[in-house]
Amino acid sequence: MIITQTPFRMSFFGGGTDFPEFFREHGGSVISSTFDKYAYVNVRHLPPFFDYTSEISYSKLERVKSVNEIEHPAVRETMKYLDMHDLRISYEADLPARSGLGTSSSFVVGMLHAFYALKGKYASKKHLADDAIYLERELCKETGGIQDQIAVSFGGFNRINFDVKGYSVNPIIISPSRLQQLNDSLLLYFTGFSRISADIQVQTQKNLKNNTNTLLEMLELVDEAEKILTSKTNLDEFGRLLDYTWKLKRGLTDKVSTGCIDDIYAEALKAGALGGKLLGAGGGGFLLFYVAPEKHAQVKECLSRLLYVPFCFETGGTRVIHYTPEIYDDRGEDK
Repeated sequence: MIITQTPFRMSFFGGGTDFPEFFREHGGSVISSTFDKYAYVNVRHLPPFFDYTSEISYSKLERVKSVNEIEHPAVRETMKYLDMHDLRISYEADLPARSGLGTSSSFVVGMLHAFYALKGKYASKKHLADDAIYLERELCKETGGIQDQIAVSFGGFNRINFDVKGYSVNPIIISPSRLQQLNDSLLLYFTGFSRISADIQVQTQKNLKNNTNTLLEMLELVDEAEKILTSKTNLDEFGRLLDYTWKLKRGLTDKVSTGCIDDIYAEALKAGALGGKLLGAGGGGFLLFYVAPEKHAQVKECLSRLLYVPFCFETGGTRVIHYTPEIYDDRGEDK
């Protein structure tokens, strides 16, 4: 039995510049961090006592006699990609899916990690990120950027750069006390509704050429944000910059925000937040606010109808948290 733990991520700056269609021409960069909320994938071989050969448990339960019968596209394609058969797979998570935290990529990375471990093979964080990008973008034909797979594989507070040659992961050098100060100034809220990010990503992709100037400005903000983090500049400037990049992001497509989200955001700013953004592609999920600690009580009271989610940054990325080797006789899925 293998159990993997893969963190979720929050992206601060540069979202949209991680689309290959953009960064292959202009370059791209994001600043993001993983935090202590996780996806858990449990994988073991299924004993040959049932009239089905694989069982997959997530928001629904699938029992199939052939890998090709699996409805979940990521599970089906990952099992075919790594030639996996006769499995019992279960997925759990600390936070809901479709909420702007890279949950689907955390699941895919965690599943890949578990499959390699079940085979007795080591897979580096880069290997897992590359495989996850290939699976989601090529085999599953999902639209979107490639920052999520990289962020949750590597873990930590990073600047990820993209160009025609690929990507590089660069930890942001910031003192533990300053990083803690930033963590203490961020408040995370669930809006109460989820969305299918692919619908928004498709629209964003279609608008890439029309939004080139906006995306280039968002790319420049990554440099500015990194300077704030790594200098002695008051961290409140990070919050104000979040507000500015959110306003830019809202202009990428009319699906990024909603009237309800705009109202929540305006209320938080009126109560004392300096800035914030909706995490992920948009349309719902989690709102992140930068709030100076002395203003926390006011903002929390203002947003008391929403679910507040305390969190801490994490640095580990995906990991195997339980490993019990198995002696397995591959009977083949159709035997």
